[in-house]
This record gives sequence, structure tokens and C-alpha cells, in this order.
Amino acid sequence: MSRTSGPFSELRYEAERLHDAFSEVADAVTPSPVPLAAIERAGRARRRRRAAGLAIGCCLLLAPLTFVTARAVLPDHSPPERTEVASRPTQSDTSAEDTVRVVVPGERVDAGAGVELWLTGEGKHWSTPEMDYQFRSVVDGNIDLGTPGIGLMTEPLGDRYFLSGIYVTKHSTVRVVVDTSDGKVAASVVRLAGKPGWGVWYTDAPLHDNLTINSVTLYDKQGEEVATTTPTQP
Repeated sequence: MSRTSGPFSELRYEAERLHDAFSEVADAVTPSPVPLAAIERAGRARRRRRAAGLAIGCCLLLAPLTFVTARAVLPDHSPPERTEVASRPTQSDTSAEDTVRVVVPGERVDAGAGVELWLTGEGKHWSTPEMDYQFRSVVDGNIDLGTPGIGLMTEPLGDRYFLSGIYVTKHSTVRVVVDTSDGKVAASVVRLAGKPGWGVWYTDAPLHDNLTINSVTLYDKQGEEVATTTPTQP
């Protein structure tokens, strides 16, 4: 390197000297190899963490959807809602023993719809919210106690329709089924102890314009039909 005199020459000389010094230092430094394997492993770890985070996020999003789906399906397996008439026991699921009640003369029976019912050796007695006392005789000759049969009386009481009647049979255990436009209803049965040869049945139904009584049928303990009646429609 040549050196000339003068201030500018001095500055140029110092700059060239510093450049040469830095070049010698740089040539003496050996760069370390790039850690490609470590970088690749770190990249894979970051990708795994990101994938796990996405999976957890998806689970959190899907969990509420699964719960909602379960809630939407469950009501389909719930029992269907039934009307009050249909909720009463029907002929197929009520035995004769379940519907017969043996009473002593004068014993009061709550017959529903505000009706109170009792029996004596003379016949059927009952009272309603609209009439204090009513009576149907079984000894006045109007009912043949020697022939099986079943009768029907209908009384509208508020929003209910009270149905009742006297039946005649030698069977001590019976069942009465009322077939209405709303479905079949197993009526309740009361009778006196012993073998009086008759008894009383009763039930009630919601009162509406389209209600009809198709038939009333008396069955024995074995389910055989004893008597039936098809009333005039109200």
C-alpha cells in the first residue's frame, strides 16, 4: 500500500488500513454450520402444538352441537300425551276384580263429577251438584232381575258427562266398558255383598258437542260378553 502526503492522503490511508484489518478478522472467523435438524424438529413441534390446539378447539365447538342434537331426539321417545278419557283404564288393561267394589247398604261412594252414590236393597241412590237426590228402583217391576242386561243414564254436569246404569247378571265379578267417540272407558262397578243379582256401574267423560256414546257392554270374569246396549245418541 503506497502512502502520499497531505491531509486527504492521511485519511485515505487510515480508511484502507481499517478495511484491511476487518478483512483479516473476517477471514479468520469460521462460520458454524446451520442447525437444520434442530430447526426442522422445532418446526414439527410447532405444527403438532398447532394441530392439537385446532383439535381441542373443534371439540369445544362440536360438544354443544352434540348436546343439542340429543335434546332434539329425546322428546321423540317420550310417551304421547293422552286425553283424560284415554288415560282411564280400558278393557284391555283392567281386570274385573279391579273395577268391582262391594259396599254395604247406604255406604256413600264418591263417583266423580261431584256425584255421590249409594246402594240399598231397593235400588240405586245418588245425588249430584244439580239435584240433591235421585232414585232408581230394582223392585218396582220395571227391571227384570231374571234376565241379564245393562242400562244407561246420562247427565251433563258442568263440563263433564256423568254416565251410569244398573246391570243385571248372576255373575258376582263383572267388567263394564263404555265405548265413546273419545275412546273406550272401563267403568267402575259397585254392588252389595252376597249375590243380589244386580249392581251399578258409573264413569264420566269430558262434555263436548261431538261426544257420542256408541255402546255399553257388560263382561263376565272370563271376558265373555254378558249384555250390551246401544243407546240413542244425545
